Amino acid sequence: MTVHESSPLAALPVLGETAHQTYPTATLYVVATPIGNVTDISLRALHVLTIVDAVACEDTRNTAQLMNRFGISKPLVAAHMHNERQAAEALVARLQAGERIALVSDAGTPAVSDPGARIVDAVRAAGLRVVPLPGASAAVAALSASGLVNDQFHFVGFLPSKAKQREGVLQGLRSVAATMVFYEAPHRIVECAQALADVFEPSRQVVYARELTKLFEEIHRCPLSEAVAWLKADAHREKGEFVVLLEGAPESADAGDAEAERVLRILLAELPVKQAATLAAQITGQKKNALYDLALQIKGE
Repeated sequence: MTVHESSPLAALPVLGETAHQTYPTATLYVVATPIGNVTDISLRALHVLTIVDAVACEDTRNTAQLMNRFGISKPLVAAHMHNERQAAEALVARLQAGERIALVSDAGTPAVSDPGARIVDAVRAAGLRVVPLPGASAAVAALSASGLVNDQFHFVGFLPSKAKQREGVLQGLRSVAATMVFYEAPHRIVECAQALADVFEPSRQVVYARELTKLFEEIHRCPLSEAVAWLKADAHREKGEFVVLLEGAPESADAGDAEAERVLRILLAELPVKQAATLAAQITGQKKNALYDLALQIKGE
């Protein structure tokens, strides 16, 4: 595959690298786009956008603006949350006809808290190829600058807007040991901070990454107990796109013991002491002898 003379890559030293790569037809290319700073787009993404037959996008106006910045002009197909199923059918038909289609969202990686997952699923179900082009991700960018030391993270995305549903989701996350990653809209950021403070321990560290890669980027870390006050201290802190990172549940022997006792009590309702203790040890990783002694205590209550 040769690079078109009009490609933004045509004058770059990486031309040879691009020319030696293959870009098969009848393929959906999932293309990550910048989350703010337009120069974060990858060279490979630019090249693919020049060779595809069409670009499926969340908002044709935003994508047109991005492509115009790099002198790229391609037919744009609206593929947003309200028409994703219908768009998927049309895109599958075009791919089956041998076209290359790029899938983008307004910012970041498609299908991650953005439209696109149903389209990718439909393309795969049709036996067609999907090629990801990695790039900007707000969640990963925030994690990399947070300083929260944890080998795992749990991506939650946007919380429910209704208070009762949101509380239910957060209660279910109390024991998650991984760093939790939330996205939140500016008009709900204080409400979200209060909801977190109502459910989780006040000493947990929380990170607010606002307007990542943009002119007014801000990354603030503090105990959860201070989060609402920090947001309210400056009206500008309630503006922009947010990634919120919450420290995972601390490792606690007490928490482990409490969970083991909970499991043991459930088993004892149906099983003899010895069998309940054995199964509880297998489930929780606690020592069987200690659980056996605990089981005897529970039975004697």
